[in-house]
Amino acid sequence: MITKDTTLAEVLGDSKFGEVLAKHNLPCLSCPFARFEMEKLKLGEICRMYNIDQEKLLGDLNQK
Repeated sequence: MITKDTTLAEVLGDSKFGEVLAKHNLPCLSCPFARFEMEKLKLGEICRMYNIDQEKLLGDLNQK
C-alpha cells in the first residue's frame, strides 16, 4: 500500500505509476534535482510543497 510516507524512489521504481504521477502534475518527474533526493522525498511532502491533493494521488496510486 502506498502512503504519504512512501518515497518517490519507491513509486518511480514501478512503471505502472508513471501515468498516475503525470496525471497529478507531479513536477518531480521532470526535475533534475529530484533524482538526487528521491530516496528521501516522501509523497506527503511533495504534495504539501506543490499543493497536490494528497488523498486523490494516493487513491489513484493504490488503485493501480
